[in-house]
Amino acid sequence: MENESVEPVWFMYVIRTYEGHLYCGISTDVTRRFAEHCANGAKTARRLRGRGPLQLVFSLAIGSQSAALVAEARFKRLSKPAKERWLLSALSE
Repeated sequence: MENESVEPVWFMYVIRTYEGHLYCGISTDVTRRFAEHCANGAKTARRLRGRGPLQLVFSLAIGSQSAALVAEARFKRLSKPAKERWLLSALSE
């Protein structure tokens, strides 16, 4: 049997701050990454520091890291109303 390396599955996730702002990121472990954001420590994204409580509102398995980066970039380019519509649509499926 060959030594096959299994590529991790990458996820895109969306967090809502206390003020209603949306933050989008990617990770191979959304639960761990969300806990890091909530901890307000060194691994918290700067845009989320002091903006809690945070709410994980969406996560989606994308596949490869490059595909997750593309999905994240597309989401981030949307306007706030378009992001909200996208989330409503994605959550209703």
